[in-house]
Amino acid sequence: MTTTPILLPGQMEAPAGDFPELRLPSAMVFSRRAQRLRHLARGHSLGDYLCFMAVLAECQQSELDRHPEIPVPDTRLLASCREYAMPPLGTAGWHRNPHWQTITQILFDAIYNEVPAGGLEALALLHNPKKEWLEAQADIILAQKLEGLNLAAAPIIGAALQVQWTYLARQLEPSQMAWHEQPAVCPVCGGHPVASVIRTDGPANGLRYLHCSLCSSEWHMVRSKCSNCDSSKDISYYSIEGREEIVRAEACPACHSYLKVIHQEKDSWVDPVADDLATLALDLLMGEKKFAKSSVNFLMFHSRNK
Repeated sequence: MTTTPILLPGQMEAPAGDFPELRLPSAMVFSRRAQRLRHLARGHSLGDYLCFMAVLAECQQSELDRHPEIPVPDTRLLASCREYAMPPLGTAGWHRNPHWQTITQILFDAIYNEVPAGGLEALALLHNPKKEWLEAQADIILAQKLEGLNLAAAPIIGAALQVQWTYLARQLEPSQMAWHEQPAVCPVCGGHPVASVIRTDGPANGLRYLHCSLCSSEWHMVRSKCSNCDSSKDISYYSIEGREEIVRAEACPACHSYLKVIHQEKDSWVDPVADDLATLALDLLMGEKKFAKSSVNFLMFHSRNK
């Protein structure tokens, strides 16, 4: 295990307005994720699991590509949300379209043959599920709770929700969003980050972006602050010995939480969701160090620590 002190406030940051503060999701976000998962699976102790998740991501891409038109926030709602600095696709106020349930069934059918025999029994509730049950599970996932959650079905349901919110986010423009008062909250949907990425592309070079666990948008946050409590005091990075340190854990002693930081300069194909799943050993290390994970990954759901 290694630790590294972070930069002083303001270091490695471009002047305001010289870079995109908000990056809406790419049209190929799930396809790139699937490629990354298959790459990370090679020789990995969790290779079979990562390949399974790659199949799920490929199905997500197919459903995003053919997602039907559904209502999006109108100009009046967008203006109101911008005035009050509220995310227009916030899960508490934006009613999800029933099509997400169809996506859930399609995803389940697509990965059915990839599930080990022992796992099919755990997924039994996804065979012709009741709409009320699916909606209740979605409510629990979006509220980031564990009580009442079917942990086996959660990744499939979460993946379907990601498709719908990513579709919606792609219909908007960065200029239509305002910053939320809490920097760790996605300005598009109000979700929490799965990880942060140090980007190398274009004007974002060297800057950190938090990647939303739900709608796949990214928003800028300086590299010298805890994304959970906004503290900039005594933050350090942890990594696993002997690794290329593509992924590090940014640990904050003020709130005893951590968020993974993924370095694109070390591998241009990094993906926040995929690289988070592939670095569970780092999560174990941070647990031993008594730091709680502040992020959420809809493909491996866990409660968000306050």
